Amino acid sequence: MGLNQFGLSELVAMVKKGEVSPLDVANDLFSAVDAVEPKIRAYIEFYAEDLLDEAKRLTNSGEYKSTRFAGLPIVLKDNITVKGKRTTCGSRILAGYVSPYDATVVGHLKRDGAIIAGKTNLDEFGMGSSTENSAFGATRNPWNLDCVPGGSSGGSAAAVAAQTALAALGSDTGGSIRQPAGFCGVVGMKPTYGRVSRYGLVAFASSLDQIGPITRSVRDCALVLSSICGRDPRDATSLQSPLPEFEGALEKRREKLTIGVPWDLLDLGMDPLVEANFKTVIDALERCNVSVVDATLPNSKHAIACYYTIANAEASSNLARYDGVRYGHRTGTYDDLFTMYTRTRDEGFGEEVKRRILLGTYVLSAGYYDAYYAKAQRVRSLVIADFNASFDRCDLIMVPTSPSPAFRLGEKTDDPLLMYLSDVFTIPVNLAGLPAISIPSGVTDQRLPMGVQLIGRPLDEETVLRGAADLEKMIGFHGGAVV
Repeated sequence: MGLNQFGLSELVAMVKKGEVSPLDVANDLFSAVDAVEPKIRAYIEFYAEDLLDEAKRLTNSGEYKSTRFAGLPIVLKDNITVKGKRTTCGSRILAGYVSPYDATVVGHLKRDGAIIAGKTNLDEFGMGSSTENSAFGATRNPWNLDCVPGGSSGGSAAAVAAQTALAALGSDTGGSIRQPAGFCGVVGMKPTYGRVSRYGLVAFASSLDQIGPITRSVRDCALVLSSICGRDPRDATSLQSPLPEFEGALEKRREKLTIGVPWDLLDLGMDPLVEANFKTVIDALERCNVSVVDATLPNSKHAIACYYTIANAEASSNLARYDGVRYGHRTGTYDDLFTMYTRTRDEGFGEEVKRRILLGTYVLSAGYYDAYYAKAQRVRSLVIADFNASFDRCDLIMVPTSPSPAFRLGEKTDDPLLMYLSDVFTIPVNLAGLPAISIPSGVTDQRLPMGVQLIGRPLDEETVLRGAADLEKMIGFHGGAVV
């Protein structure tokens, strides 16, 4: 059994006991990436030389012994900056850009003894649900190479599922951590908005984006979350709030939880396989004497329209900075400044990004702002109010992670609206800024994973993690990606 097949928490314990060294783990991971990566293309860059050199240094010095991650590797979605390394966001427009600084989360990981081992593929600027919208080509699902891994953090989820990463960070704007985690049979968590600093995360939609972990278990998720959370004065939206040790939360005495199920949201449609799996999970909860009650989220039926108005408006503003002047791609032929701007952006952005910029610019334009953007913000307030009312009756809300298992590569690329519906169960959480986790809940007859999502109150990641750990144990899912 290769060391890469162990979970992050297990390996940390083994390294601290002296059973293996950081260099042993690094060598094993390098071999796994070398063997598997050509099949799934999860990485944009794997820092093999840096990984082996740093693992050797730590092994020889013994510095790793007192750190949280014990000199083990973690990888990042390539919209998170690392000093001295390329940040591409999966886009041609950032060709040649090398970051001059570390993201705050990168600083936290390094402080806690992690080695940054590489950057993973994503839908361009996080805009997509399949990791097909990347200038570096599509990533494939390790469970079925003909299927997508989800998106936009598909590279991170695929690498963890394929055992070519022990853990990864992704970003979640409308489900971009949880949906690929569900498709790839791993754990993915979006913390409360503001719980993790966005400094060094390349912005898509600033009021929605949040960094979070993708791991093989809930315990590994808690371990990474404990490292990356915290107030950051460089991010005005990061929250000043007590920071629990999330691993410790898993050891606390468990009160019986009440789980709410919003059937009105689920009425928007599910694949029969997902519906049957979800009902099986509910049956398992009830057999374990967990109280399952009805919850209502009536305004979540408007969440997709609301989200794609707000997110695209913010993307239109955030992506205006990519003009060929200061960094990244610049067109080779132009006669004046306006032509340089337009040709640079036309050549540098992919079709999905262009579509969202145009839509966002439209809803912010004179005469349409009140009709679309302002109205979407009012609907967002109603979505938040629905969640608050539901949490008066339950501790956690449970829904499937996605309305279907992973779909085939190319199946939805010609129909953007059909692709957008992949996030129908995840988007309301981002609009409300809530913590939510996806854990594997089973596989289809075709061996494609399915996931369920637990949603909690603001800043109550502890209850989300405790509930997820209990449910993980009840379900007894064991990974089995075949690559």
